[in-house]
Amino acid sequence: MWGYLWIPILFSLSKEFSSVEAQSKILLPSQRQRQQNDAVSSLSVLVPRCPVPDSKLNYRPVIGIVTHPGDGASGRLNNATNASYIAASYVKFVESAGARVIPLIYNEPEDVLFEKLELVNGVLYTGGWAKDGLYYAIVEKVFKYGISPETLQKNLDLSRFFKMLTTSADEDNKVYVSTVQAYDYPVTAFQWHPEKNAFEWGSSAIPHSEDAIEVTQHVANYFISEARWSVNRPPAQKVLDNLIYNYRPTFCGKAGKGFDEVYIFT
Repeated sequence: MWGYLWIPILFSLSKEFSSVEAQSKILLPSQRQRQQNDAVSSLSVLVPRCPVPDSKLNYRPVIGIVTHPGDGASGRLNNATNASYIAASYVKFVESAGARVIPLIYNEPEDVLFEKLELVNGVLYTGGWAKDGLYYAIVEKVFKYGISPETLQKNLDLSRFFKMLTTSADEDNKVYVSTVQAYDYPVTAFQWHPEKNAFEWGSSAIPHSEDAIEVTQHVANYFISEARWSVNRPPAQKVLDNLIYNYRPTFCGKAGKGFDEVYIFT
């Protein structure tokens, strides 16, 4: 019904325009054709009109984002034991590709969570800073230790379920699997943060180049394009009652580190 996670296409386009007059129209992706001549890219219109909407697609997709324990700021904003948060960059990431967000508050009663899952077309699980509990125990194994390409290939359960899309090297130059995608299910897992490039400014390590921003946008676009295939069409009023628009983000970027904005739930 809805089980989409991040489905990435990771590439960037170099856009160089010889004159403003060359771009007199706004081009949709379906109207573009990539041409290369001596490493210079140009865009040409293939179809002079917008394509007819596909009746099989859902053009009002909703994504559930799972909250993380804490306030996202080491207790500076809210130190309640039941507090959880979503970094606003995840919300902006989803919205930038044409979807809306329902927060899935991880410590809500199970029946409430299942009701919310009936309202979404995809789910995004975030990482985070939890220091104890089941959530931390699971996340630590993935984010602290990682999985080498060799380990993944030797584990038949993993290698039969996931195909390896990307690898990266850590600070000790050890290679680990950084993106995997399920063969038979709409599930993709990341060990990096495509949402940060465009929407987080608290670390000098976050790239903000044009290429980096295009990576963010292409990942978001593809994720939401997959969610549009979901056949789930929940009641509009129930969606409105649960959207993240019912909450306000908190600015926490003045500290010069961490997230710029977070949504806090108690």
